[in-house]
Amino acid sequence: MKRLFISLYLLVSLSFLGIGWTLDSIWQNSVEDSGAMDAPLIALAQLLAKLPEQDRKTYLQDIDLSPEYPLKLVNASQIAMSDSSYLTSESVLVTSQGDEHELHFIKVGQQILVAGPIEIDPRARLRGLFTLFFYLSLAFVALIWVWPLSRDLKTLKNATQEFGQAKWDTQIELSPRSQVQPLAMTFNKMSQQISTLIENQKHLSNAVSHEIRTPLARLKFALALMPQYCQPNSSEERRNEFLDEMQQDVKEMENLLQELLTYASLESKQKHILFEQCALEVLTQQTIEKLSSPNSVAITFTPSAQPIYIIGDPLLIERALQNLISNAQRFAHQAIKIEIEQNEQQVSISITDDGQGIPIEDQSKIFEPFYRSQSIQNGNKGHGLGLAIVKRIMDRHDGRVTLESAEGYTCFTLFWPKKKPSSSK
Repeated sequence: MKRLFISLYLLVSLSFLGIGWTLDSIWQNSVEDSGAMDAPLIALAQLLAKLPEQDRKTYLQDIDLSPEYPLKLVNASQIAMSDSSYLTSESVLVTSQGDEHELHFIKVGQQILVAGPIEIDPRARLRGLFTLFFYLSLAFVALIWVWPLSRDLKTLKNATQEFGQAKWDTQIELSPRSQVQPLAMTFNKMSQQISTLIENQKHLSNAVSHEIRTPLARLKFALALMPQYCQPNSSEERRNEFLDEMQQDVKEMENLLQELLTYASLESKQKHILFEQCALEVLTQQTIEKLSSPNSVAITFTPSAQPIYIIGDPLLIERALQNLISNAQRFAHQAIKIEIEQNEQQVSISITDDGQGIPIEDQSKIFEPFYRSQSIQNGNKGHGLGLAIVKRIMDRHDGRVTLESAEGYTCFTLFWPKKKPSSSK
């Protein structure tokens, strides 16, 4: 990261310096030294060139000359120059005389007009210092811009290194004015999603091993006792009961695996899932008929006057309803009530039972996979995946599920946002 900062800073600073200095040099050579300041001396030389040589000195003497800008005419032979071609009648040749004075030369026929010695403007010596200060200021401004960027990029680098060391809860905190704030927010979302995914996988692995261990242990024990029930003098009725218990253990593991497959399939948010317009009342009525039995608690469901439609996957919606109604049947005492409501923004269906309420400390965790309340014993024979599946189904539909519970009252409500019919999502 330091290498990136240095390279970026040098690039910006040297670009400022190089471009600025080049433009300044071009300006000085093309504009300042183009003859605008030497025009009076050139005009005087051209005027003197039109006069006879014997009258030129007299003309100069008659001119009111400034002491700071003395003028004199000399013969060309009196001035030693390496190349006389430098002297012309249309340009001024400038030479330095010490550190504080300079001489100006211009050709006047066979003579040379000399101006000086002229004191060099003291402010001109400060020009280089001011120019250097100007470009250093630009470099400082570039530093002010580059340094926070380099610091934030270093923060991102450290965060990715921590994330690579299996610190899944790594989060990046940057100033809202940071130039890489959107990148940090994307990283935080990614980190949170991956962290949640890994934690779910660990939780699922631990829970699966625990859930499967019990029926598997019963099957091992049953297989060890199998020779006793296969004796000729053993009771056929007891043998059949023993086999039924083994089949129930196998069925329990099959149900667990099926629930896991369903939960895992909802974990990956595929974008090419086909949604369609579903009649919510029809799906609810079908689910009630499928789950109703003579020994189950009565379910009260009153259809609305007009059909209510939602956009979604009918199989997933039916699965969510089935899980909630089955859950209510396990805990209800006398009645289960199902109601459907809609408004301009959303459609909802609530499943209410009069069973034992869910404790407050469990209500925030009830939708987590494999979580089962320890205070609920009656009918608590599931795997703890039913409500987790319901939550994921609603997430897939951009909806939500809520819970209200007290003693003798438990109500689960599903909400779907109203959408226009579409063939895909």
